Amino acid sequence: MFTLFIRTVIIYFTVFAVLRLMGKRQISDMQPFDLVITLLIADVASVPVSDSAIPLLYGVIPILCLFVLHRSIAHLALKSNGVRSLVCGKPIIVISKGVVQESALRAANYSLGDLTEQLRIKDVFSLSQVEYGILETNGSLSVLPKAEQPEMKYVRPSVLIVSDGKVMKNELNAIGFDERWLEGKLSSLGIRSAKRCLFAFLEPDGMLHVQEKQYSGKPGRVHYLRAA
Repeated sequence: MFTLFIRTVIIYFTVFAVLRLMGKRQISDMQPFDLVITLLIADVASVPVSDSAIPLLYGVIPILCLFVLHRSIAHLALKSNGVRSLVCGKPIIVISKGVVQESALRAANYSLGDLTEQLRIKDVFSLSQVEYGILETNGSLSVLPKAEQPEMKYVRPSVLIVSDGKVMKNELNAIGFDERWLEGKLSSLGIRSAKRCLFAFLEPDGMLHVQEKQYSGKPGRVHYLRAA
């Protein structure tokens, strides 16, 4: 009995340490690969706890292997847009300029009932109040409401045009700009290349919001520049 108690304690602290190292996310915020790894860890951990005839290492080693796999996938997803899209998927615009995108709903296997339910969770009780609705990769719905005041004019949501040093060409072209325009704006800020940017957003008010990457342990500088 005492041996079983010790085995349980060891497995508990192993799983606890691994989940802490995986990052602080609630279940509702997990990406699919996060959830799969977590469920597998829980299943593997239960085997040596419930059966004392199974060596303890048969539980600890698979848990550590799953952790290494998770960190490897997370690192690749951080560095590669292709891997991130493959593993996490892409956000889907289901409402654009107040119009529900039927094809996007079908692609996401999302019904109109699902959409209105998610809007109510956001305290939005009418589709007419929504300018943009974006279905995020974790299944949550982000909502940009229509402007209620004349001075509040939502033309579009913020557009990410540089991510971790990589120019998002499709997004840049979609808003009517090209890489030459971006290079010119960055140059005026004293930034030689988009590779030196952690991110660049074009905000709804036409302001370019840029943050440089961290170098020598110092946080990157933040810049704001009128896009036009």
